[in-house]
Amino acid sequence: GRSKLMGLFETLSFARPELALAIGAMALLITGVFLGDKAAPKISIAAVALLAIAGVLVFVSPGGGATASLFDGAFRIDAFSAFCKILIYAAAGFAILMSDRYLAGEKLGRFEYPVLIVLAALGMSMMVSASDLISLYMGLETQSLALYILAAFNRDSRRSTEAGLKYFVLGALSSCLLLYGASLVYGFTGSTVFTEIAKAASLSGDNAGLVIGLVFMISGLAFKVSAAPFHMWTPDVYEGSPTPVTAFFAAAPKLA
Repeated sequence: GRSKLMGLFETLSFARPELALAIGAMALLITGVFLGDKAAPKISIAAVALLAIAGVLVFVSPGGGATASLFDGAFRIDAFSAFCKILIYAAAGFAILMSDRYLAGEKLGRFEYPVLIVLAALGMSMMVSASDLISLYMGLETQSLALYILAAFNRDSRRSTEAGLKYFVLGALSSCLLLYGASLVYGFTGSTVFTEIAKAASLSGDNAGLVIGLVFMISGLAFKVSAAPFHMWTPDVYEGSPTPVTAFFAAAPKLA
């Protein structure tokens, strides 16, 4: 029992940036609920500090930056995922810093904004380390649910509300495509782990079911990155969202 507990702590030590973001976001949310919107500037500063701490934890990961596969292959730590996490945390920090004056001018200074940015960064961080279809989807939805709210953050604006609604409906459609494709890929390969799917694809020859599943999955991901021909939602959402949110939309989710 003790060896299993030690193994769990060792596994979780590789996911320290994600744990820090998750625990920190919950702490900031509870603090904001008690202190109210008047504490929004302080929570913004704390959120930027939290993202900086997560970035430092990426650099000082155990094992000297060695590649690690966690949770039975669902989560992978390597140099490329660490590089992407640093970029995502930096983009999230800039999105918070450059939004304070804008949100104050629009009278949108609510404490939820930096918390949602941190939660979106958490989802993106999970995405870039995902090596399993299930962990990929969990990261994608964690990111998307926060971004849906950010798109409609200016709830008194008709355009912002329209942006949030369109982003939610089309985002839900893309998630359905991704899930359907993932179920087909699992059905025709027998695994949700990326490496096992690659092995099955190399051995199976002409596997029409796997190809169809991959087409659905790529279509769902193309929606998320607004790649043609799945880009029809982008102009309305980018126009209606608050300007700092649009800047965040245009950078961080694409990296993830």
